[in-house]
Amino acid sequence: MSIPKEPRQLMINLMYLVLTALLALNVSAEIFNAFKLVDKGLIKSNAVLDSANEQIPAQVAKLAKKKPELQTYADRANPVREVSKEFVEYIETIKDYLIDISGNKNGVKDPEDYRVINGVEQLKGKKNKDVTTKYLVFGKKDKGIEPEGPKIKQKIIDTRNKFMEYIDDADKETFMANIALEIDEESWKKSKDKTSWTDYNFRQMPVGALLPVFTKFQNDAKATEAAILNYLLSKVGGEDIVLDKFQVVSSPKKTYVIQGEKFETDVFLSASASETTNTGVSIKVNGASLPVKDGVATFSQTATSTGVKKYTASISVTNPVTNETNTYENNFEYEVGLRSCNVSADKMNVFYIGVDNPVSVSAAGVPTHTLRVNGSGGGMVMKPSGKGKYIVNVKKPTPKDSPAKITVSGEGLPATSFPFRVKRIPDPIARLSKQSGGSMGNGEFKAQGGVGAFLDNFDFDATCKIQGYTLTYVAKRQDPVDSVNRGARYNEKSRRLVGQAKPGDIFYFDNVKARCPGDVAGRTINSMVFKIK
Repeated sequence: MSIPKEPRQLMINLMYLVLTALLALNVSAEIFNAFKLVDKGLIKSNAVLDSANEQIPAQVAKLAKKKPELQTYADRANPVREVSKEFVEYIETIKDYLIDISGNKNGVKDPEDYRVINGVEQLKGKKNKDVTTKYLVFGKKDKGIEPEGPKIKQKIIDTRNKFMEYIDDADKETFMANIALEIDEESWKKSKDKTSWTDYNFRQMPVGALLPVFTKFQNDAKATEAAILNYLLSKVGGEDIVLDKFQVVSSPKKTYVIQGEKFETDVFLSASASETTNTGVSIKVNGASLPVKDGVATFSQTATSTGVKKYTASISVTNPVTNETNTYENNFEYEVGLRSCNVSADKMNVFYIGVDNPVSVSAAGVPTHTLRVNGSGGGMVMKPSGKGKYIVNVKKPTPKDSPAKITVSGEGLPATSFPFRVKRIPDPIARLSKQSGGSMGNGEFKAQGGVGAFLDNFDFDATCKIQGYTLTYVAKRQDPVDSVNRGARYNEKSRRLVGQAKPGDIFYFDNVKARCPGDVAGRTINSMVFKIK
């Protein structure tokens, strides 16, 4: 099977192959919806091809008037369209028949062959495999009815041959390799349980899956029609660029450049200039002529000062058919600026002790790999973590009047410093379950195994640990009982006191200490009071 060079046709073929493979795995509603979408896409593609193909015969006829011997190509254009039309109508008849015999079977495709499900119109017989297999593969031998599948294959072969009649003998071999309408005689031979092209393409295929297959056959015919019409157009001089609408285009490599750099842009005639030769095409910028290669001239200018810079480009071109020369002009501008750089903390404008602080470093007009980045203050250590990315670790807080700094320099960029505050991780909140005090049910309170430390609204991956606390149990009309607890979990005495809890009792958690990453020693955090209910 030849591979189409036209991107849209290649995309259509790939979609069809993928959906066919999915169908072999599992015929789900989603797959049928996918086939329906492909069919709609192919129908739209066919309409686009029709619109384009409709214009070409008139163009061929007009260009053929240049020389009498070119009239033979103009005479072929409309017959090519007729061959395509006849094939498309034949396939459309088969599609209509399949829709009807899998629907209401009244001899004609009509609205009764469809039904609406969840507001979406669906084929009644979209999953029907029997009608496709009988009609296309086996026929009805007892009634002398031959299957339609082999006829479709022969129709494709015959239509392909008819198309080739409109190609010059010298060009047939080259053209045949790229024709879209063809029979793939290789794939079915590699299948273990398929006996023919018809069997491979149609047996046990549901109607909903075959419709886009037939629409693709129609698309192949229209694509082949387009290829032949464009072939005829090229034979009567369609390869010469007949310029009747022009626009001057400037394509700069950068519209914002740094002082000292060169501004560079390509100036060319839009769309068609690349297909012209240098003959008859001249390009000027600010009145100065530029060398032209393949219709393109390159304009460069050194940026000696900052601000907006303007330039005017003009192109003179000679129409190869009329020999008329016209000049087209347009104005463009670019901006020159100074180098600048930026350092941003990926979390916030603070470095925290004990955690990885990610930062991003960038500088306009300076490649990231040429930047020199250094950090100081707060015992800072910087480690690269990617392109323009760094991890900053700090060890001690910095005073307000002497913050830590990251300094950036590079190609033409003076050393620029960015200040950052260095802080300890914020105090965590001590909690039992989700509470840091208040009323708590007897059962829930007894179910807790100890005190936790939580960092609320802190964007870094850090965990603080409870070092210890004093638990005081005050029962009704009883003296307080203390338990000094080391670590987060209750010790034996604390568990015993918690186990005695009953409604009305009060528990105090005092002298709660926690230690966070980067801490030299533990810190005192919030106390908690719970009344048992």
